[in-house]
Amino acid sequence: MSVFDLSAGPVPDASMTIPYHPPLKLVLETLGGDALSAAYVPDGAAITLGEPIVHDPDDPLDERPGCVLLAVGARVADPATHDLLRRAARLEYHAVVVKDRGADLAPLIDSARAAGIALLIAPEDLPWRQLDALLTAAVSGPGAPATTYSSVAIGDLFALANAIAATIGGATSIEDPQGHVLAYSNLPGQQIDEIRRLGILGRKTPQRPTNRSEYTRVFKAGVPVRFESMGPGHMRRLATAVQAGPQLLGFIWMLDGDPPLVPDAVRLLEDAGRTAALHLLRARIPSNPQRWHSSETLRTLLDGATSESAAAVRLGLPAGSPVCIVAFAPVHGQAAEAGTALASIADLVSLSCESWHPQAVCTTSWGRVYALLPVPPGTPADRLVRVATGAAEAVRKSMRIPLHAGLGPVVAGLGEARSSSRLAERVLRVLAETSATSAAVATDEQVRSRVALHDLAERGGVAAEQLLLPVRRMLDSDRTQSTTHAVTLLAYLDAFGEAARAAAELSVHENTLRYRVRRLQELFEVDLADPAERLVIWLQLSLLRLRGEL
Repeated sequence: MSVFDLSAGPVPDASMTIPYHPPLKLVLETLGGDALSAAYVPDGAAITLGEPIVHDPDDPLDERPGCVLLAVGARVADPATHDLLRRAARLEYHAVVVKDRGADLAPLIDSARAAGIALLIAPEDLPWRQLDALLTAAVSGPGAPATTYSSVAIGDLFALANAIAATIGGATSIEDPQGHVLAYSNLPGQQIDEIRRLGILGRKTPQRPTNRSEYTRVFKAGVPVRFESMGPGHMRRLATAVQAGPQLLGFIWMLDGDPPLVPDAVRLLEDAGRTAALHLLRARIPSNPQRWHSSETLRTLLDGATSESAAAVRLGLPAGSPVCIVAFAPVHGQAAEAGTALASIADLVSLSCESWHPQAVCTTSWGRVYALLPVPPGTPADRLVRVATGAAEAVRKSMRIPLHAGLGPVVAGLGEARSSSRLAERVLRVLAETSATSAAVATDEQVRSRVALHDLAERGGVAAEQLLLPVRRMLDSDRTQSTTHAVTLLAYLDAFGEAARAAAELSVHENTLRYRVRRLQELFEVDLADPAERLVIWLQLSLLRLRGEL
């Protein structure tokens, strides 16, 4: 059946085609914060976007109604950028994209508001050419000839895999950054080998000694990479990384069998990678796009990849709003179970924190959940502790996963959120040592001494040549004779010389502990009567324990 009903009139040609201009909201949801975010959108206006227009500052600005202007080389604080924005509005552009590069966005937002044009922000480390390609794909209508794969509906990865396989001529798989198979082609007549078969069945690339080096090579190459056959049952391959700037979204792997891939396979796979980026960006966004965008903004803020002014715009918070970062982590022994449910943990923490403040934001990273809490002036510290305790308790009751929660200090604004996060991390480490098997919540002030000890350890601790002679001799004896003098003395000092407490910590009899302490004082000339020596020995042994050397 024909796509067009010829009886209803002539087949449309290019002159009769109405350009496809999707809503700005849809484009932002499709691309996500890794590629584009809104600093200002005119109220009450149904903003649509046409094709992206790359603008060189030295070139005249052409009239392109409805299009989005990529202001390459523009500086937020430069008066010329404000003028460019006003001229774009007069020429009926619907949006201008800039990179803020840490500058204060407020004046440029005021200019956008006055001109009535949307102001969009691109990440500093996303190349303009890649943003141009992503935007072009995002605003291309169904069936548009922007790329070879434009007819595939956004998010249909299996259809995209089949389109790539049909175009380039080899069985195709699309994987996430960890090698999980997200989609694969199933066109008849295309060969697959045993590795691909196992990957499809297990939905993950089988473990092989060369996996790490191969994936790393593809990621670093920047262009499609060819791999020769490694023997019987292993076909040649062509692979490319799918990225949004430095953000790795996944991989495309193609098998090169019989018949071989088309001669122009490398260029076509590059096209496929750009289109796949759009699909994978969209696939990362859950059912609540606004919460996801806020979560991504917080993650990049804590990573140092987003400026204070851009984060303030995206989160809807004034840059100078007092905030506190709370870090949550499963207690020891629960990490494996919690790792598979981290998104659910983050959802529960988000709900608890949002009940405290509607603009609270949560994100996940490296098996942990981080919450940004806006703090109204005059809020007592114990109120924040109750918020964190309530969030941890909600997770324990709902999922039976106990959490540690570390609260960083309240800081003066979003620009200092990273410092609050770093202290929250150190509190978590202290809780992992002191409350290893039970849930616990603490502020940086409540464990400040142990946090300071961690800080000393991170700064290099103590060099081997700076260890006191008695400490060096104890360590040598423990290493060569399998004794436990250093551990015994540290437990004794931790207990302030109370033999019963130290003995219980080491699971030995109290008299045995006393004998061992007397003996090590004799063997290594340890003077526990000298308060300075006690302090330095305790500090050096504690730092060694933090470094895992005791």
